[in-house]
Amino acid sequence: MAVMITDECISCDACAPECPVAAILSEESEKNPYAGEYFYVKPETCVECVGHADSPRCAEACPTEGAIVWDMPYTADFESYYAAGHEEGKYLIRDHKKKGLMLPSVKSQAFMEAIGMDLRESHADVAASFRE
Repeated sequence: MAVMITDECISCDACAPECPVAAILSEESEKNPYAGEYFYVKPETCVECVGHADSPRCAEACPTEGAIVWDMPYTADFESYYAAGHEEGKYLIRDHKKKGLMLPSVKSQAFMEAIGMDLRESHADVAASFRE
């Protein structure tokens, strides 16, 4: 993962159909830790559209500035970040019946290496990263 949806989301559903890996859950999904509030990106599934598009398609479709922001890469380097976020309820990482919690050490995801850690740490707006 490297994108997340914030509470700026207006739940318009513009982003979800754009996701090539079905990583976006509506506010009505029981698997969404923010159910009833706003949409959610499953960090264990999101690939930032690497191999699918030049930039995250969800952010291109989103009409609300600041609703889709960068997050840390879903890699083993950030295992403790995602484990802590799961414990805090920020993320709802899938619990696989055989593999257990699908943290990055179990299955990491592709991410846009060109996006700096400063943008990720500050949760900068994704769409703004691609404007000229």
